[in-house]
Amino acid sequence: MMYSRALKLVREYHRLSRTELAEKVGLSKSYVSELERGKRPTMDVIERYASAFRMPVSSLLLFAECSEADDAVERTRVFAAGKVLKMLEWLRDTAGEEDGHDRAPGELRSRDFQTVES
Repeated sequence: MMYSRALKLVREYHRLSRTELAEKVGLSKSYVSELERGKRPTMDVIERYASAFRMPVSSLLLFAECSEADDAVERTRVFAAGKVLKMLEWLRDTAGEEDGHDRAPGELRSRDFQTVES
């Protein structure tokens, strides 16, 4: 389910509807919906998302649910990926609270993902 959460967050971050995303990545709207409901993406789909949003494939591969190696490193990767998703979902859900603006649930801004400089 981490892939579905990550792919949905990518779409929401870019403020795209499922239809707009489907056109952007060359998939059907129904397939995008299936992906966001838990269908496991193929490597081709991951590459399409990465290309369309100009991001490294490795950034999306972080959210793979499991691999053949079931060791401490793999468990740590899965744990960290889950925490990253929870943090991004929290940012999405609370984005409008801090500045007093009403936002639709799930509406993100690029500012929500900028790092704080010291």
